[in-house]
Amino acid sequence: MSNLKRPAEEAFDAVEGLSPALKKSRIDDYNKSLTPASPVGNGDETREGSNEEKAEQTNGENNNNNNEVKDEEDDDLEAGEEEVDEKAPIRQAAPTEGYDDLYLDTIDRNVLDFDFEKLCSISLSNINVYACLVCGKYFQGRGPKSHAYFHALEEGHHVYINMSTQKVYVLPEGYEVKSKSLDDIKYVSDPRYTRQEVLDLDRKPHVSRTLLGKEYVPGFVGMNNIKENDYLNVIVQALSHVSPLRNFFLLEDFANAPELVKRTSILFRKIWNPRAFKSHVSPHELLQEISLRSNKRFTLTQQSDPVEFLSWFLNHLHLGLGGSKTKPHSSVIQHIFQGKLKVESQAITARADQVHDRLRFEEAADVQSSVSRFLLLTLDLPPAPLFQDEQERNIIPQVPLTTILAKYNGVTAQELNAQRKRYRLQHPLPPFLVFHIKRFSKNKFVSERNPTIVTFDARNLDVSPYVEPDPNSQHQHGEPIWYDLVANVVHEAVRNKEDVADSVGEERKTWKVQLRDKATDEWVVAQDLFVDKVRSELLYLSESYLQIWERRREPPTGKGKWKA
Repeated sequence: MSNLKRPAEEAFDAVEGLSPALKKSRIDDYNKSLTPASPVGNGDETREGSNEEKAEQTNGENNNNNNEVKDEEDDDLEAGEEEVDEKAPIRQAAPTEGYDDLYLDTIDRNVLDFDFEKLCSISLSNINVYACLVCGKYFQGRGPKSHAYFHALEEGHHVYINMSTQKVYVLPEGYEVKSKSLDDIKYVSDPRYTRQEVLDLDRKPHVSRTLLGKEYVPGFVGMNNIKENDYLNVIVQALSHVSPLRNFFLLEDFANAPELVKRTSILFRKIWNPRAFKSHVSPHELLQEISLRSNKRFTLTQQSDPVEFLSWFLNHLHLGLGGSKTKPHSSVIQHIFQGKLKVESQAITARADQVHDRLRFEEAADVQSSVSRFLLLTLDLPPAPLFQDEQERNIIPQVPLTTILAKYNGVTAQELNAQRKRYRLQHPLPPFLVFHIKRFSKNKFVSERNPTIVTFDARNLDVSPYVEPDPNSQHQHGEPIWYDLVANVVHEAVRNKEDVADSVGEERKTWKVQLRDKATDEWVVAQDLFVDKVRSELLYLSESYLQIWERRREPPTGKGKWKA
């Protein structure tokens, strides 16, 4: 081979024909042979000259690279030509004709659960997440180097849905599937409602069936207690039956809203889903966001107080919906729950009586009055009895709801921090009143529970005795203001297994919620995954802790407008 190489001092013509022509040159010669000869004209000499110059340039370039090409060819021959060019993955923009429903028979709807947080099961990323419709796991991306792509190749699971756009794709081909048979999966992942459907929720009774044929009523479904999040379950269930709040979260678009508002809307829509695959939902996605926003104050592993959570939840929803910290009625939360409360306070001073040598308490002459706004009202229970009855059993006292509401009649006074205070509600009253029955108290040693039963009628609560008359109000003085119960959160003490060292045992708190079905006027009690009917006459037998009352709409007067 060394004898065939052209020395640098020799001309190219001297060794022409000794070196084989390159592949490019051979192809050019072959193309020229196929081209028909052009007729001879005046410009033939010019064209021949230019062709010779181009040939010399080409031969020069080919000759300079000849050694490198030959060395590469020799390396390929020595390797046995085992190296094969890497092929790009085959991607399709559309399915093959006649195979539109390919792989759709592999979808398993029984394993699909879109309630959990949308995180890739491998990278734990929440960006561009897809759900495998065969096994139900979450994966990130659908490109040739994504986790979903590798899962499709390794496991043979080919159908995926984008959790943000609700589009279904087949991997590894990568084309979108547009089939009506997938609409039920898209609806379960992201339920949407029309305005007429929302209006019919409280008017027409509706019974649906799960995939396994189990009957359930939309809106009255169980909620998964992952570990110790029953305090959140009862609050979410209660708020989902506040009609204006529910309608707002079911109809509005929260694509650009904060994550807390967005996840609350998704959970509300799944609670009222009439085409659900299962008769329960899981608040895991909302819980994760709440745990993050509250700096782990409310988590799924540690039980918290429902009233504390409700206060935090309503205030953060108010801010997430664009509400102001100072301007009243700046969000739908305040429009529904916020009311005004008049507070009168008198200072109490202690003086020594020089005559009888004892301490005397005197009230200040001036009374300071102020108006504050509230989202919920606290009701104080009378102290529980200390002694047992004749049967040596603890007495469980009962007190009517109207008795503990007397705190807000403007007459009953309470002493607090060297001041005597009186409270009274003011017009206009909010559409919904939230009562917190203060049942637990803490001291330096122990947390005590007051077992007093609060008796009430689920309908016809007259609030007019606790409202200060206002001549400018549409409501005339002396007319009743009726409120009806919507939701009642109750506490139940469960005694743990008795220990050998402690014969008394320790009580554990559990929470239930009683809900009214407006379509049938029946009551339902929900505790985690268990949902059952209950008679309205037996509601007060449990230890009520939080109540939501709705103001009754009066019949139309005059021009056909309803009076609130």
